[in-house]
Amino acid sequence: MTSVLILGAGFGGLELATILSESTAGEFEVSLIDKNDSFVFGYSKLDVMFTRESAESVRLKYRDLAKDGVRFLRETITAIDPQAREVRTDQATHRADVLVIALGADYDLDATPGLAEAGNEFYSVAGAERLRPIVGEFNSGRAVIGVCGAPFKCPPAPSEAALLLHDALVQRGVRDDCEISFVIPLGSPVPPSPETSAALVEAFAERDIKFIPNRRVASLDGGRGVVVLDDGSELPYDLFLGVPKHCAPEVVRASGLVEETYIPVNPRTLETSFSGVYAVGDVAAVGVPKAGVFAEGAARVVAASVIAQAAGGGETELYAGQGSCYIEFGAGRVGRVDVDFFSEPSPTGVFQSPSSMLVREKKHFGSSRRARWFGS
Repeated sequence: MTSVLILGAGFGGLELATILSESTAGEFEVSLIDKNDSFVFGYSKLDVMFTRESAESVRLKYRDLAKDGVRFLRETITAIDPQAREVRTDQATHRADVLVIALGADYDLDATPGLAEAGNEFYSVAGAERLRPIVGEFNSGRAVIGVCGAPFKCPPAPSEAALLLHDALVQRGVRDDCEISFVIPLGSPVPPSPETSAALVEAFAERDIKFIPNRRVASLDGGRGVVVLDDGSELPYDLFLGVPKHCAPEVVRASGLVEETYIPVNPRTLETSFSGVYAVGDVAAVGVPKAGVFAEGAARVVAASVIAQAAGGGETELYAGQGSCYIEFGAGRVGRVDVDFFSEPSPTGVFQSPSSMLVREKKHFGSSRRARWFGS
C-alpha cells in the first residue's frame, strides 16, 4: 500500500486523487487536505461578480467527494517538512510515501499599497461577492481594471472582466456615462497567441475600452481617487477592479521548497529536489500559465509516475505544457486559445473565434469535471 498525501484540492489535487482512486496498477491510500469546504471554478468568480450566479451556487462541496481509497481532510496546514514528507495541520501530523504540493497561489494585497483599503479584488470568491452590489450600482464615472503583478492566474480573466463590465453597463443603459480602462503588465492580453491578443484588442477598441499594456498597478490613492502605475503616471477612478499580486502560500515559503517566488520543479516530471515530493499547479514554477487546465495536466503526469513506481517502475509520460483556455468576449460569445508552452523555439497559441459552439463547450468543460470529481 502506497500512501499519498495531496495538499490542496484544486484542479491538480482533485484530478490526481481521482486518477489514483481509479487506478488498478497499485493500491493507494490517499489523503487530500484542504482548509476550504468547497471547490470553485475560477471562471465562476466572474459569474458571481456580474450576477449570473450566486456565490453559493458555484461551490462544489468537498463533502460530496466519494472516491475509493481517498480520504478528504478539512484541515489547515501549519508546516511542511519535505525531507521527511511530513505535514502538520491544526488537527494532526501526517506522513506519506509520496507528497504532492498543490496549494495554488495566494494573493498579496499588501504588496500594492492602498489596494486593501481603496480598491477591490475580484480574484477570490469573497472579493467577487463583495463586488457584486458595487458593480451593480456603478452607473457613471471611471472604471479601471488593473493587474498588480505578473504572473497571475487565468491570464484572459482581466480582459473578460473589462468586456463583461461593458456589457453590464450597456444593459443598464449607462455605458455612455462611464469610462473603462484596462491596465496589464504584459505587452498583449495573451502573449503566446498574437491572433487571440489581436481579437481582444479589437474588441476593446470596438467598445471604447482604453487598453494600457506594459504597465503595472503600483498603488492606489483612495483619498485622491487615483491609480498610480509603475511609471509614475496616474489614472483617476471611481471603480477599481483589481488582480492582486500573487505569491506562494506562506506555509510553502516557510518549508524550504521555494526559490524566489514558487517551487522549482523538473518541468517535464513535476519532481522537486526532494525525493518523493512533487509540486503541481500555480504553486510550481513550470513555465506555463497559472490556470486550472495546466494544473490538471500536470496532475496526470504525477499520477502516471506514482502508479508506475507502485507497479515496479517503467516508462511514464512527460508533461507537455499544453492547455486550452476559454475566453468570454461578451455579448454571449466565447472564444478559445489552445496553447503549447513547450513548443520550440517559443510558445505558440492557436485562436478559435468566439461562437455559440464554444459556449456549449465551455459549459461541458465545467460539467464534465464536476461529474468526474464530485459525481454530479
